[in-house]
Amino acid sequence: MTRNNFPAQVTWRSPKDLKTLVENRTTYTLDNCELNIFETHQEAADVNLVFGDLVLTTMLKGKKVMHLFDKPGFDYLPGESVIVPPNELMKIDFPEAQWNNPTQCIALSISKEMIENTFNMLNERFSDKVLTQEWGLDLSYFHLINTQDLSEIINRFIKIGVKERSKEKDLIASLALKELLIRLSQTQARDMLEKTYKELASGNRLAHVVAYIKSNIREQLTLEDLASKACMSKAHFVRTFKQELGQTPMEYVLNERLKLARNLLQMGGLQIQEVAMMSGFNNISYFIRVFKKEFGRTPKSYQDLPKGF
Repeated sequence: MTRNNFPAQVTWRSPKDLKTLVENRTTYTLDNCELNIFETHQEAADVNLVFGDLVLTTMLKGKKVMHLFDKPGFDYLPGESVIVPPNELMKIDFPEAQWNNPTQCIALSISKEMIENTFNMLNERFSDKVLTQEWGLDLSYFHLINTQDLSEIINRFIKIGVKERSKEKDLIASLALKELLIRLSQTQARDMLEKTYKELASGNRLAHVVAYIKSNIREQLTLEDLASKACMSKAHFVRTFKQELGQTPMEYVLNERLKLARNLLQMGGLQIQEVAMMSGFNNISYFIRVFKKEFGRTPKSYQDLPKGF
């Protein structure tokens, strides 16, 4: 998870505005959706929450433990989102909420009509999908690490809901909501691909390319090489990869190399130049620059962090 993938926090409400210390809720109603901002100021357990529409929740600050679908609870942290179907009961624990360090999250409930209209439009205009048969949301992948694109549109939507005052507000929100659904679908696709690429590699061109990238991440990888593995022209391959996964093939390669470098640095015992070469970076200066941009620290500074930081 990168430092750029954390949605921005919104301004805390003043004490005189609070109705309770648990799950204070501010609601902004828009066409086709409702934006809810929740703040919790004390530890609590088994707080129930349910929405009539599908809801995208995103953690802004603090920690929750979420209980969904009668499964064991899982930690829910900033930089993560959870998709919850209509009328599904969420049971939520707040193990760390305090008066001077509240937990904050958003819940964006989206009308069924908006979801259907958006994905029907995408399926009509971009029907040649490779990874999945059609555009949509798969609730098998409901707990997601936000991509940068997803965090950016969530931030923008919060700003529209909270601060926009123009008479075009609902139209602006509707356009942003369509983009949010696209980014959410792409984020799910990447999550699904990370978890299933090995079993899909023999029958799916994008999964085959991802498996090849991961197996050869330390080698020189070119766009021509990857397009050839996908049995596509270079232009078609780039367009398909970007459309379905929300990033270009070479952006994906870079992210994979940075993840490998981070893991190697966490292991310790290696020189920075060794980490760079083992991660597929031939230029040490470039490696340091892109690593710092992604993680907010130089490789050396990251390596020196205490274990478990």
